[in-house]
Amino acid sequence: MSRRERRLTGEAALDEAITALVDRIGPASDGDLVGEMLANVARLARAGTGRGDLKIVAAALREMRYGFSVFAAYRHVRKVAIFGSARTLRDDPLYEQARRLATALAAHDWMVVTGAGPGIMTAGIEGAGAENAFGVNIRLPFEGVTPALPPGDRKLINFRYFFTRKLFFVKESDGFALLPGGFGTLDEAFETLTLVQTGKAPPAPIVLLDTPGGTYWRAWLDFVRAELVARGYINPEDLDLVLVTDDVAAAVEELTGFYANYHSIRFVGDRLLVRVRRAPGETELAALSAEFAPVLGGVPIEVVPPTPAEVADGDALDCDRLSLAFDRRSWARLRRLIDRLNGRAR
Repeated sequence: MSRRERRLTGEAALDEAITALVDRIGPASDGDLVGEMLANVARLARAGTGRGDLKIVAAALREMRYGFSVFAAYRHVRKVAIFGSARTLRDDPLYEQARRLATALAAHDWMVVTGAGPGIMTAGIEGAGAENAFGVNIRLPFEGVTPALPPGDRKLINFRYFFTRKLFFVKESDGFALLPGGFGTLDEAFETLTLVQTGKAPPAPIVLLDTPGGTYWRAWLDFVRAELVARGYINPEDLDLVLVTDDVAAAVEELTGFYANYHSIRFVGDRLLVRVRRAPGETELAALSAEFAPVLGGVPIEVVPPTPAEVADGDALDCDRLSLAFDRRSWARLRRLIDRLNGRAR
């Protein structure tokens, strides 16, 4: 029985119809996944799922389909998600700080992704320029859409649900910059940190940016150290996942420097592959294996060729790759390893 058949409904006539439809839709290489999606739709219908629940599924799928199509043309470009308060006024120093950050990143050929609202979101788009910006807007009755993106710009995407919108912030961004804000900003800060800390999102630089002399993120960091670290709710090294700064240049260096040598990761079987532009030499590799032995099960790091799975997907084939017996828990320690591979120390 094929993988496609195993993931269908189990009803012979229905599965035959789904298989025929998959063959008609194509592409054959992803037929198992297309079949699984169609089978789940059929199961929802057969289960008597209420219309309200079906509306959620239909809207979420529609939003994801459109969002994927918009971002697909820009997958080769690094992007930073910029979060902050919609209530920040133009004469607030934070507004100019966000503009300066976005301008500096655009000069490094990065694009910005913001929530498409006023305040910090508009500042980010203005700083980068509309041609270098995405707006992922949530439809709210009390918050307008930024005028910084021209009408008809396909990079302005409207979402009904927060969860689909958050998916695109995390999936499409290579780094995250957060300026002071309200509940939404703190939600984004803690959620992004949680996803990176648990490995549910790939390693990425996270910057908490204030204005010179600002206390917002310093007070946040004091709280995290006094209440989360001290009580054992997080590990001290988890703070390596984030940089608190009031310096735009330091923020830009943190974001762009993360990719100075590091490219990406991928699990293949029980091994973690870390793809880099240049693999370390034997002496450096031995030192890294010794330093990070506790999270590698004592197994040395190896330089390996692309795996068959990567070759089949055409996945980062121009990169060197390191094979790690990673414990899948110590993501902050993996961040330290990535910093070493980039020639940087935290």
